[in-house]
Amino acid sequence: MRFAVCNEMFKGWPHPRVATTSARLGYHGVEIAPFTLSSDPVSLTASERRELQRVFGSAGLEIIGLHWLLAGTTGMSINSPDSAVRDRTAGHLVRLAGLCRDLGGGVMVFGSPQQRSVGPGGDHAAALDRTVALFRAIAPRFADAGVVLCFEPLGPTDTDFINKMAEGVALVESVNHPAFKLHLDVKAMCGSESKPVPDVIREEGGRYLRHFHANDPNLLGPGMDDYDFAPVATALREIGYDRWVSVETFVEGPGPEETARRSIMTLKRTIGGEYAG
Repeated sequence: MRFAVCNEMFKGWPHPRVATTSARLGYHGVEIAPFTLSSDPVSLTASERRELQRVFGSAGLEIIGLHWLLAGTTGMSINSPDSAVRDRTAGHLVRLAGLCRDLGGGVMVFGSPQQRSVGPGGDHAAALDRTVALFRAIAPRFADAGVVLCFEPLGPTDTDFINKMAEGVALVESVNHPAFKLHLDVKAMCGSESKPVPDVIREEGGRYLRHFHANDPNLLGPGMDDYDFAPVATALREIGYDRWVSVETFVEGPGPEETARRSIMTLKRTIGGEYAG
């Protein structure tokens, strides 16, 4: 397992400072939220994309992929009854896959709670059918770009659609394409699963898990609350997970550098290796 950090935690920092700080702390990669690049990230020119890759690469970091895919957008939904909305959303996701490829990334995390929620009185079965159809249609385009789209179950306080890992697994199996896999997040699992997080990981994660976010239920990084991350790390090793673990946070806390430092210290202590910060 290698460690990455999500760039939106460094709110307002220029990309070179994010890159050099993250590398100095011992991270191997950075995960990009598209809204931090531009109000219209898919419109970035080829030279702008190459420059972003150069900035992070010169610090020794990989841009591993994208998340918060639809944050900052309007009129997007993967399961709207309006086919024009779904088509617009599908097209945007495909263009983001091209951006991800051009930045050197290989994974995209679909969370986007507002752009998947069904709403009170909505037909969840019909929404699921529309979601499966959309992802089946665009999965080959992701494969062409060399990118895997990973769907993230989120807690019921965030969305009413695909809350538990078992529901995420069922979606992955229904789409049935190698470019469509599962993403898991510690904070989300703590808010939606009745079982301990390590048990959830062991139960199904070994089959479809392609990406993982490390954080605490308090919305800060791993090791910044009373939550014990060591059993999570053990479960990841037991299922043979050997891909990226990204630190994702949602509140400012002690500041981005200290949050990133304490988070990777926890990851290196629990997953293995020595803290280099």
